Amino acid sequence: MSLNPTPAAEFHLGLDFGTSGARANLIDVHGSLVHEAALKFSRNTYPEWREALWHLLASIPAGYRVRIASIAICGTSSTSLLCDQEGEPLFPALLYNDNRAAEEAALIQASAPPGHICISASSSLAKLLWLRKQPQSAFARYFMHQADWLAFLLHGKAGLSDYHNALKLGFDVELACYPAWLKSLVDPALLPKVAEPGTDLGVAQPEIVKRYSLNPACRIYAGTTDSNAAFIAGGAHQPGQALTSLGSTMVLKLLSKQRVEAAEYGVYSHRFGKLWLASGASNCGGAVLERIFGREELQRLSLQIKPELPTNLDYYPLPTTGERFPINDPNLKPSLEPRPNDDVLYLQGLLESLARIEAQGYTLLESLGATSVSEVLTAGGGAENKLWATIRSRAMGKPVNSAQHSQAAYGMALLAKQGVKIFDSFF
Repeated sequence: MSLNPTPAAEFHLGLDFGTSGARANLIDVHGSLVHEAALKFSRNTYPEWREALWHLLASIPAGYRVRIASIAICGTSSTSLLCDQEGEPLFPALLYNDNRAAEEAALIQASAPPGHICISASSSLAKLLWLRKQPQSAFARYFMHQADWLAFLLHGKAGLSDYHNALKLGFDVELACYPAWLKSLVDPALLPKVAEPGTDLGVAQPEIVKRYSLNPACRIYAGTTDSNAAFIAGGAHQPGQALTSLGSTMVLKLLSKQRVEAAEYGVYSHRFGKLWLASGASNCGGAVLERIFGREELQRLSLQIKPELPTNLDYYPLPTTGERFPINDPNLKPSLEPRPNDDVLYLQGLLESLARIEAQGYTLLESLGATSVSEVLTAGGGAENKLWATIRSRAMGKPVNSAQHSQAAYGMALLAKQGVKIFDSFF
């Protein structure tokens, strides 16, 4: 989708590399969307990311490309690559949910402070320690996250990251350095230099400018993670504002004056200017609903729900055994019974249960010290269900509204437009 640009327009490009595909959003100086494009991954590998990057750039009309002032890229948290001197990956990328590094996580636990976010087999640091054990790592020079590497393809400076992506690598965002305990585990020379998201990393390489007829002065900015980009897009700015992403799972993010951490619940906080973005994710979500009803039937049944008449049904709609937030129980089993004969009542009961789990999640974040919730914004596929929003508002006793924008690529376009100054708006 594209609209005709005005002659004097200045454009900013946001690129989102998610779990299943990549998306581009191009905005003008007023924040209006003027072009968007998307494609699906077949394998989610780094060669595919590279081709997706070139494809998305090429998809932008030439008259737009020459006016792009800045670009920012987000990727999935903890998706990692170990690269050689030229910045070329030595191994297939280890994706965000890769948990092969269990032994390395145990090593981290012995060195890191109790409850540290890196004490996880899927953390960036655990992945780096695992990669260093592989024979090809003798040629390693740079460790980069997905967003770091994609930005490198544009600006040509390997080994640069941002403190959102580097959080699960062990970077201390309060002291702005790597802690001593981390340097005892890994060669510091491999660790990326870390900047604030939105930091100007330099201009696009001349060969990229020539190949895609870009503005020669196009700047590349340090990125962030896809979930943080989605939060930026949502429009929340003040402590107490929250955003729930209702996708296949349910992700809660709450702007807080205080930093909160609780490894046992998977709760951690990203730095957002002078504030903190507290996060937690339940395994419950839309994946279970689609499995039970199918997408078309979900839409049909949702229109018949009567939120003013609670069902009093109580479920815990997990896709499989195990939950971490807001209940920490690896043995918690899905609860999807009893199923009434009326599918409308069954769906309503499931939505009411998800609303209770969401409310419990925000209550947990508050009990850990986060600022009390004042408003919940909604993104993701479930945001379109207005009757569910009514159910959720009743369960939380808070207003529930749609996010201004729901795409992480749009959040990255805003970051590209404002750079580090975007965090001045979080107060």
